[in-house]
Amino acid sequence: MFEIAPSILSADFARLGEEIRALETGGAKVLHVDVMDGRFVPNITIGIPVVKSLRKATNLTIDCHLMIVEPSRYAVEFVKAGADMVSVHVEADVHLQRTLTAIREAGGLAGIAINPATPLSSLEEALPFADFILLMSVNPGFGGQKYIHTSTDKLRRLRRMIDERGLKTRIEIDGGIDASNIAAIVESGAEIIVSGTGVFGKGDAAKGVKELIEAGTAWV
Repeated sequence: MFEIAPSILSADFARLGEEIRALETGGAKVLHVDVMDGRFVPNITIGIPVVKSLRKATNLTIDCHLMIVEPSRYAVEFVKAGADMVSVHVEADVHLQRTLTAIREAGGLAGIAINPATPLSSLEEALPFADFILLMSVNPGFGGQKYIHTSTDKLRRLRRMIDERGLKTRIEIDGGIDASNIAAIVESGAEIIVSGTGVFGKGDAAKGVKELIEAGTAWV
């Protein structure tokens, strides 16, 4: 079964507490938090203090995607702030295994994020140390982008790569996912579906989550 992980990057921050309660009502299980530093990606978003506040406001799984340089300096601090899942980019961390191990030792689930143009071969050595892989289906940095169609084939190959190694690593996917394409994405092996505009774009977050869950089960 798949889970919907709404990205709060697309939420109304003036009503963030209300938006989170709507996500819970709609059936979301994971709250996706995009952390951007203006260096690894062009945009700047939120950091550790906001994650601490989110932890007090919800029992949803908090999933922090670190789109930052030197993620090893901050990954454990996000776990301490209340994140349940923390992903770091394979492109940004030259000591990836060490960072993943540190996240696990701090009590979090450790993830590797990978950009659309980065080959899956870059994951091979670190894969056994990851609890999940975050496959980017858009180039990170901004919400509202269109799904890169080649991501579906990459997703299938990642699913096969994990299964052939007998690992329990889960697959998360993020970027351009809505009711029109979620069924194919779930069918191809994704287990955690990140969506920002697809959830919040119509002004009713609870309804947005429900529509995605319904659309995602269409292939069964």
